[in-house]
Amino acid sequence: MKSLKRVVVSMVTGLLVCLFAMPAHAFLDGKFKKEVEKEIGAVKLVREVVRGGYDVVTAAELKQWMDEKKDMVIVDTMPYKASYKKGHVPGAFQLLFPIPEMLEWQTGETAGKTKADFESLLGPDKNKVIVIYCGFVKCTRSHNGALWAKKLGYKNVYRFAGGVFAWKGANYKLEAE
Repeated sequence: MKSLKRVVVSMVTGLLVCLFAMPAHAFLDGKFKKEVEKEIGAVKLVREVVRGGYDVVTAAELKQWMDEKKDMVIVDTMPYKASYKKGHVPGAFQLLFPIPEMLEWQTGETAGKTKADFESLLGPDKNKVIVIYCGFVKCTRSHNGALWAKKLGYKNVYRFAGGVFAWKGANYKLEAE
């Protein structure tokens, strides 16, 4: 009987040690499932960046560049009335890009703007820093804008993947029209 009691106590002790070793929130808030969602989003972003051949920049880095008065063009790829007009990164120009990847230029997806219009907006200096953004990480309008900037021969293209949401989340001020 003592032997059985020791085995039971030992098993219960082992179980308690295991339970206390794992943070409670891992069980309570779906931590592991949330990590899978983050992983899927991160891998999707990396694959877009690799496919587009551009780089990425964070809200803090972009703000620092702005504070340093870095020579760059910033492009907001969101719809003009529904988004850009209400709030955009200070100094950003607007040119609409679609959400699905746009492998061939389609003026119907860019509010009638042509490749030449986009190139004119970016300017003649192909070495200038170009920053393209949209609303948030999952939004792929910025991917399309960055992809097309690279296709047009611009060398220093960055996607500000967090976009307007990250800008606001960092407590930076938006500009409105």
